[in-house]
Amino acid sequence: MHAAQNNGNAYGRASKNNSLTGTVHIVTFHNSETGYCVLRVNIEGSKDPVTVLGKASSVTPGEHIDCIGEWSNHAKHGMQFKAKSLKTKAPTNVDGILKYLSSGMVKDIGPKMAQRLVDKWGEKTLDVLDNHPERLKDLPGIGPKRYSQLVGAWKEQSEIRDVMLFLQKYGLGTARAVAVYKEYGDGAIKKVEANPYRLATDIAGIGFKIADEIAVKLGIPHDSDIRANAGVQHILKEMTGAGHCAIPRDELIRESKLALGIPETTIQRAITDGLEGGQLKQDTIDGAAHVYPSKLFFAERQVARHLNRLKQGDLPWGEILLDKAVEWVQQRNEIQLAESQKAAITKTLSNKVSVITGGPGVGKTTISRSVLDVIEAKKVRVTLCAPTGRAAKRLAESTGRRASTIHRLLEFNPGGGFKHCEDDPLDTDFVLIDEASMVDVALMAALLKAVPDHAAVVIVGDRDQLPSVGEGSVLRDVIASEKIPTVHLTQIFRQAAGSKIITNAHLINSGKMPIKQQSGEQTDFYFFGIEENDDEPSVVADRVFHALVAAVSERIPQKFGFDPIKDIQVLTAMNNGQLGVKFLNNALQERLNSSHNQFRLKRNDLTFATGDKVIQRRNDYDKDVFNGDMGYVTRVIPKENTLMVNFEGRSVIYAGGDLDSLSLAYAKSIHRSQGSEYPVVVIPVTTQHTMMLERQLIYTGVTRGKQLVVVIGQERALEMAVKKAKSLKRKTNLSNLLQKSL
Repeated sequence: MHAAQNNGNAYGRASKNNSLTGTVHIVTFHNSETGYCVLRVNIEGSKDPVTVLGKASSVTPGEHIDCIGEWSNHAKHGMQFKAKSLKTKAPTNVDGILKYLSSGMVKDIGPKMAQRLVDKWGEKTLDVLDNHPERLKDLPGIGPKRYSQLVGAWKEQSEIRDVMLFLQKYGLGTARAVAVYKEYGDGAIKKVEANPYRLATDIAGIGFKIADEIAVKLGIPHDSDIRANAGVQHILKEMTGAGHCAIPRDELIRESKLALGIPETTIQRAITDGLEGGQLKQDTIDGAAHVYPSKLFFAERQVARHLNRLKQGDLPWGEILLDKAVEWVQQRNEIQLAESQKAAITKTLSNKVSVITGGPGVGKTTISRSVLDVIEAKKVRVTLCAPTGRAAKRLAESTGRRASTIHRLLEFNPGGGFKHCEDDPLDTDFVLIDEASMVDVALMAALLKAVPDHAAVVIVGDRDQLPSVGEGSVLRDVIASEKIPTVHLTQIFRQAAGSKIITNAHLINSGKMPIKQQSGEQTDFYFFGIEENDDEPSVVADRVFHALVAAVSERIPQKFGFDPIKDIQVLTAMNNGQLGVKFLNNALQERLNSSHNQFRLKRNDLTFATGDKVIQRRNDYDKDVFNGDMGYVTRVIPKENTLMVNFEGRSVIYAGGDLDSLSLAYAKSIHRSQGSEYPVVVIPVTTQHTMMLERQLIYTGVTRGKQLVVVIGQERALEMAVKKAKSLKRKTNLSNLLQKSL
């Protein structure tokens, strides 16, 4: 082996054109996503292995590497070769082959088996495995089962490696290459070459942009039908990502032309192809043609159909003397119900499907608990659920009964979808769905179709909160249809009226400014105005930022005794900017959780450390962790690219690509806070957020606080938000479908 173009020195000259050839001794570090690696390599002319830095989709001890790059002298680590180009190839000598096979890269070949193979065939070992696997039967002790395992493992490893090398040319790392192989199997390369756009829909983490870049390199024409079909579906997905179930066809055409840069006729043909192929659906909403992703089209119809199905039949609790039932509840719980509450309980017990809606402090929980007491006395089996873990926990605490998330209730089926469905319904007589404002149309469809015909359903939620993060506006649409009996609660009761959080939430919801604290007043709602002096918005935002960090890290913990990480939650209107989620998370992490942490794991633009508060960003049924679940990092192992997170007492391991589903959660968007309550909520408001500030957003943020709410910012920004009843109506058709009784 040699370090080419050297001058008698193993390290050569400090030239950008040095080449290096050697054998991988140790893989010190390898990031399967980016391909970045740190290797210790044996080269001729160097007594000890040298350090090589570079990128490779896959690298294994014993392999040969050919590199082009330059030497540099690191102050701490000494001489290193920084490879701009790094290519690997299988070893040819006995020592290299032994190290290669012993590395664990092939799941059924360990060090002992590797030694046996090399002892038998020496430098021809890899040739035997590749081209003459039947000769493995010549090894003593290799029966049919073991032979099949070895051949299968080697074949799979070779095919994955081929896929890795193929995708490496297009910038995809090992983890995604493995995902591609698992999805497509032996024909992965041919399938990608034929239609790279399928990667965007089939493989997590590969979007349209990456697939489009691969297509360009493969020579697929810019205006091809295959690109137009994928592009239109991508644009539709992006547009419905704002919460709509469907998009006006004219708008979809206009946005697709702009984004894809192809003629309208090609776009029209792509939509027609999608409709004929079943990927897209079309319907008329408000007199105009709208295009749906087929999943959302069917989800809306399923919600309407199942609600109308469940309305039919006898009440599972039979006949009840309603006045006596209400009196019994009052005596049992030693409470005096208001007339509005009595009417709500009576209405709910009189209908097989009903809705209870209202803001904070109006008695939704009291009514739900009273209804549960009555029907359980009639031996009715009840099931309680909510969309998030926090909401389910709060529901259980407030009702004194077991509650679960909707996802866990339905039980994920590894083959796809949920275990409980029309063919395997839930074993229950009554389902109560809490925090329904944040249940999107697809999840509601999945839940309702799992409810048996004889069961009753009560949907509970605040229609004035922000709609679900996912598509649809189910709670509002169900109420608007006037086809489902609905209890509207408006009266604030005495205990709740003593809370300024609740009082101010209702003021905000009615378009009025919240009541500010008096000087020296001890209360549960504070507004801290920031001095403006006609300064630039960025200057004011900087003042708000520093005031917020000080409040979270010092002022609130010192004055009220709250834990700054576990008890205080910052909620903001924006994702970007100095008062956006990303910047605030980094700043609060540095302020609250940096001094004692030596072990840190860097993932893309995020750094995780023990003690960090984190949030799951997508559903992971294998881990039983779902979008919006929050936890705390309990262990970090940087060398293994692994960390452990505690979710409500349950430890979950994250490694490699799994880490992409985690984000820091010191600060969250108000949208992502739905269905959750926190001891303390801190909300920044400035005119920099003008486009996002509106009444429903502020109302939702304020109602997330349980013991203390602190709003920091510009009073005129808060006033703008309170007066602005924007709440863009989502493009949905559920209300009309319910009215048509589909």
